[in-house]
Amino acid sequence: MRRKTRSVRVGSVGIGGDNPVTIQSMTNTDTRDIEATVQQIRRLENLGCELIRVSVPDIESAHALKAIKREIHIPLIADIHFDADMALSAMEYGADKIRINPGNIPKSRLKEIIRTAAGKRIPIRIGVNSGSVEREILERLQDKESAMLESLRRSVAFFEDEGFDDLVLSAKASDVSLNISVNRAISREFDYPLHLGVTEAGPPSTSIVRSSVGIGTLLSDGIGDTIRVSVSASPEEEIAPAKEILRSLGLRQGFELISCPTCARTKIDLLAMVDQVMKAVEGINIPLKVAVMGCAVNGPGEARDADVGIAGGVKEGLLFRKGEVVAKLPQDHLVDALLDEIERMANVTLNR
Repeated sequence: MRRKTRSVRVGSVGIGGDNPVTIQSMTNTDTRDIEATVQQIRRLENLGCELIRVSVPDIESAHALKAIKREIHIPLIADIHFDADMALSAMEYGADKIRINPGNIPKSRLKEIIRTAAGKRIPIRIGVNSGSVEREILERLQDKESAMLESLRRSVAFFEDEGFDDLVLSAKASDVSLNISVNRAISREFDYPLHLGVTEAGPPSTSIVRSSVGIGTLLSDGIGDTIRVSVSASPEEEIAPAKEILRSLGLRQGFELISCPTCARTKIDLLAMVDQVMKAVEGINIPLKVAVMGCAVNGPGEARDADVGIAGGVKEGLLFRKGEVVAKLPQDHLVDALLDEIERMANVTLNR
């Protein structure tokens, strides 16, 4: 069961409470380049990104937020480090939420940020990373999990003392085990919504594994309200694995393709077929489970829970629905028949 947290409103999107777990990403364009930033955000929107964060390292970037926000359709989050003036400017120019590490900003300036955010009803994400814990805390406690938790505890107390509780919390580490344990500890102590992610997770090949374990384990415990799968690559590569993590845990419906790993029984070019189907269904986001299987052994039986699928054979194959064979077809007709059936099912779903 998902842990119940407070609900925070970020523009048009809710985080926590009864809201579904949301997917977010972060641009890697120069925020001052409004056109490039808007184009990247629109691509991310089309892939299924629901909140977008941009870095605001200077005043020109803060000024650009107003123009960027006019051209996009999802809430805009400003990522701030060290400089309170950037946080204040970002809120002035339309940020729907800001992300700060309070340990990097003097307390007097934090109070300015809190007053402005409260007046504009802009939520704040308090972020603490394993590598950015205050030195005094780290030297005193030594244990990284305890230090991260104490840093976050101190920041939350400061905000609450100032009468501000429109918060989202996050604690990230590149060590997956630490990432899991510290977020479990946070969820036991606080009822604020939690942003999950594994920081510095590396290129896609490693990030997908580390994020699936680090984020997926917590989500399966009922912990987490918004996620980001960080990759050392284009942010467009973050969305598909994030969606798949949520689908795999039953937290998101959508198109799902299953396929077997192939073996000596496989008499078709399964990998080419899978690739062909994936390209053809790109953009389909209806709850439909499709199977592409290499032989009759892994076909209608093992893929019985698929809505529709194909199974290869020698020069021919099977088209099946919910485990029931509906047609035997020449091998080179299998993918077209499957795509026709997917289109038919999609139309039925959309016209309900």
